[in-house]
Amino acid sequence: MVPFTGSFILVSRKSETMNQFGRWFIPPNKIRMTKIILALLAYSVGASPVIAQTKTVTANQSIERGKLVYQQLCLTCHQGNGGGVPNMNPPLIKSPWVSGDKKKLINIVLIGFSEKVAINGACYSNNMPSQATLTDQQIADVLSYVRVNFGNIASAIMPKDVLEQRKMIK
Repeated sequence: MVPFTGSFILVSRKSETMNQFGRWFIPPNKIRMTKIILALLAYSVGASPVIAQTKTVTANQSIERGKLVYQQLCLTCHQGNGGGVPNMNPPLIKSPWVSGDKKKLINIVLIGFSEKVAINGACYSNNMPSQATLTDQQIADVLSYVRVNFGNIASAIMPKDVLEQRKMIK
């Protein structure tokens, strides 16, 4: 048997299968079924039902892991909707701090943040502690989650980006 090495395209009429960057992806709740269908397809053409994870599936998994980190560490201050707490913790909704420079955002997580910051005319002053004890993967996951949620549209952050910044601050 020859391993299945072809590529595939998921076609759907639902807009939820296209992400904010106009790329098709498999929604997290459909990944298992998609793997089963692809395994059956591969088997039907005489191929071994070995299916490699695609970059798209990996990106979805990163965002799902990031959501868990957000719920465990960020939710209390930035709230479930990303709205923050007035005069204390800044909102993440459509924030240039979130969708802007990756390095600055990574540094905020690694070093913490103690400056007063004005966003949309409101001032926020609560200190954010360093989260440097998180792994590079966890930081990349949570920041990627925030950068594609709460009305933000920005590229993912990779663990190597976090590692580079971690080296810079030591």
